[in-house]
Amino acid sequence: MEPRLLTIFLVALSFSPFVQSLVRHYKFSVVLKNTTKLCSTKSFVTVNGQFPGPTLYAREDDTVIVRVTNHVKYNITIHWHGIKQFRNGWSDGPAFVTQCPIQPGQSFVYNFTIAGQRGTLLWHAHITWLRATVHGGIVILPKRGLSYPFPKPDKEKIIVLSEWWKSDVEAVLNQAENSGLPPNISDAHTINGRTGPVPGCTSQGYTLHVESGKTYLLRIINAALNDELFFKIAGHKLTVVEADASYVKPFERDTIFMSPGQTTNVLLTANQGVGKYLIAVTPFMDAPIGFDNVTAIATLRYKGTPPYPKTTLITIPALNATPLTTGFVDSLRSLNSKEYPARVPLTIDHSLFFAITVGVNPCDTCLSGTKLVSAINNITFLLPTTSLLEAHYYNMKGVFTDDFPAKPPIVFNYTGTQPTNIQTNNGTRLYRLSFNSTVQIILQGTAMIAPENHPFHLHGYNFFVVGQGLGNFDPEKDPLSFNLVDPVERNTIGVPNGGWAAIRFRANNPGVWFLHCHLEVHTTWGLKMAFIVDNGNGPHESSLPPPYDLPKC
Repeated sequence: MEPRLLTIFLVALSFSPFVQSLVRHYKFSVVLKNTTKLCSTKSFVTVNGQFPGPTLYAREDDTVIVRVTNHVKYNITIHWHGIKQFRNGWSDGPAFVTQCPIQPGQSFVYNFTIAGQRGTLLWHAHITWLRATVHGGIVILPKRGLSYPFPKPDKEKIIVLSEWWKSDVEAVLNQAENSGLPPNISDAHTINGRTGPVPGCTSQGYTLHVESGKTYLLRIINAALNDELFFKIAGHKLTVVEADASYVKPFERDTIFMSPGQTTNVLLTANQGVGKYLIAVTPFMDAPIGFDNVTAIATLRYKGTPPYPKTTLITIPALNATPLTTGFVDSLRSLNSKEYPARVPLTIDHSLFFAITVGVNPCDTCLSGTKLVSAINNITFLLPTTSLLEAHYYNMKGVFTDDFPAKPPIVFNYTGTQPTNIQTNNGTRLYRLSFNSTVQIILQGTAMIAPENHPFHLHGYNFFVVGQGLGNFDPEKDPLSFNLVDPVERNTIGVPNGGWAAIRFRANNPGVWFLHCHLEVHTTWGLKMAFIVDNGNGPHESSLPPPYDLPKC
């Protein structure tokens, strides 16, 4: 075939209904950008000069190739939050877990195939606190020829929620690490990069444009560093159809609740009178700690709305609206249909109990002589100076041990009277899982120093949330009420304040996979660990070899 005809044939084939998957290429340039928000100007780190960053679009079974080039003074990595990265931890992104960072002036190509997933996820930096501004959406469309398991929307919109600091975020982190105390809270929340008007500073907010009678799929992403958030539109109901890129049984609410790292797809029908309606994003906090209490304001505006209309206002949820959050979380159920079954492990090989604590350790370099830390089973996790995945793959000695404790070293009244000794042990200790083994983790919150919600994210997997409750987990009574039929499938779960969450998954993805609190302040303090999942039988159950351009430490 002549070269010209071959080119025409290949182009035509790429648009053919017989082509089920494509290779999609993106270029991410990590650069500084100057901007003014809250009447204050600063330089901050972005991808391609955008905040939020560019949205990745793909279909299920597509391969995505992203070349990331670092043009700033900081080291960088990118994590594709919720992408399972089957056998391919090299593209997962957490610094010193699956890769060494991309150093200034260097590049790395992330190459991954999206298998068995569709919906909304996010990408973000996964080193220090750079994800405050280095983040964006991932939209995975169904395979060609397949429709959504809900009414097809007329249009789709991406809504990214985040936090904003007037100060340089890396300076905020450094100050906290030098003092040993909690970091300064953010100055505002943002909706698609805009704060809207705040006290003392007039600022234009985001506008969601709609047409009467049309239905919109809103892909909502909580990219905030440390804040759980409510999302609400005046006068409109929202039908929840997906959570963390997993379809759920539809249910209607006027308020959406999301922890950092979580995504929620909702259907919005423009069925109210032509006009302008307030959109509010507010924090949820039911613990006695400092937090950003600034409401982000946006507007929904109907086509045909006259200039300078009156805005329909909203009643925002109470800051400590725990019944609202509990009701929302309890309503999430997997479809568990023939097309989208809920394959919940019914027998368990590894039954783990992880107590989540905050402690105080000595610190010679801190101004106070001590520092706040956090731990799982009294282990404050320390990252090594090389990547754990490389150490595992090449069998390097002295980088980590595989003796992470399956339960706390002492049993105590986790949500009641706390031990007097609140010092933790440092360690780079991993937990080893055989391929295809089944795992149950009880994530138990505690009252040590200050009880708080903890959104936990597991890399490389989805899991089923089979149970949640308040107080101490009861191993005799609580499993009797586990939902093993249609539990929600997620990659990030909020452990309730003074309570527990039970998750299950099958360890069928070999590699090293991070589990950590998605409140960045707690990750910094050491609230993290990692699993080693051994290879199975043959190459299709074994980790791929590392790419040639994997960054060096």
